[in-house]
Amino acid sequence: MAPRFIVEADGGSRGNPGPAGYGAVVLDAATGEALAEAAEYIGTATNNVAEYRGLIAGLEAAKTLDAGAEVLVRMDSKLVVEQMSGRWKIKHPDMRPLAARARALYPAGQVAYEWIPRERNKHADRLANEAMDAGKAGRQWEAGASSAALAQTADARAAEPVAEPLEEPKAAPVGWAAPADLGAPTTFVLLRHGETALTPQKRFSGSGGSDPELSPVGLRQAEHVAAALAARGTIQAVVSSPMRRCRETAAAVAGRLGLEVRVEEGLREADFGAWEGLTFAEVRERHPADLDAWLASSKAAPTGGGESFATVARRMAVTRDKLLARYAGRTVLLVTHVTPVKTLVRLALGAPPESLFRMELSAASLSAVAYYSDGNASLRLLNDTAHLR
Repeated sequence: MAPRFIVEADGGSRGNPGPAGYGAVVLDAATGEALAEAAEYIGTATNNVAEYRGLIAGLEAAKTLDAGAEVLVRMDSKLVVEQMSGRWKIKHPDMRPLAARARALYPAGQVAYEWIPRERNKHADRLANEAMDAGKAGRQWEAGASSAALAQTADARAAEPVAEPLEEPKAAPVGWAAPADLGAPTTFVLLRHGETALTPQKRFSGSGGSDPELSPVGLRQAEHVAAALAARGTIQAVVSSPMRRCRETAAAVAGRLGLEVRVEEGLREADFGAWEGLTFAEVRERHPADLDAWLASSKAAPTGGGESFATVARRMAVTRDKLLARYAGRTVLLVTHVTPVKTLVRLALGAPPESLFRMELSAASLSAVAYYSDGNASLRLLNDTAHLR
């Protein structure tokens, strides 16, 4: 099943039973964009009742958007996921009518369920806590007041220049203040592909262009980085953009490491529209107004229907989360392009969109970001080219 919507839902109770609330968000499965949110304070209830109520609210919101859509539900409640998947029996009398209500919303086979770790369900969890906070204050949750409004993750929200921060009032400690026992991080080693014929000329070369191969210089660069990574001996998997220059770079590294290359569509370069193959000066001459808009706003797309930086950021946030779930606790080489690498670094730092123009990223350079189980990230390396000297 290829879902059109992803529903993330959660519920909580401060006392179990106690003051309870739920939260749910509907995401576009292709882009990760948040399409709808729901949250409610439900009075005194258990965690499980609140979780089921969150599931129902999320499915109802998805059905309102498109009753015929395929839906993937992601929750950190193992109980709800296993019961709704039919693998566990529903024994508690309070759960049975809620499960039946959830099943009645869509035909059998139109909804699938997936368990995710709690740290990957932050949006719905935040909504549930907002609902409980509202109930404590004697009111109901309102969408306009939500600190999580229409953002699939805090990182994706950072792609919008005017967005408000998503941190809880008491945010989890980061850096030196973070707890030491977080387990092994998942580390993405980010490798920009080697040179192509377009690279030394600094021409726009995205996913909508000619898909050039590596030049002789680029092939040598790929061999150099392969040797350096083999000497370090830490890479456990190799994932590549589908673009030819990345697949060729990845093949050189994977061959030296004895690993296979897995292609991930989400790692492709931005589509630069009508600017593909042009230099910056040529774009300035031919499309000055569009270029000025692109430099001024992450929401502006290149001439001719290319991708804005905000669109790329949403795509990269979805791709990042998918790869983190797939390779949890491992060190993975991602062979990709300038914009994806800079975007992952920006999101890890919580930096504004304009920071993309303040990073240097050389061909065949290495960067690295470590992701921890508490949801925090740490930039470990940026634009290392020592292996090329």
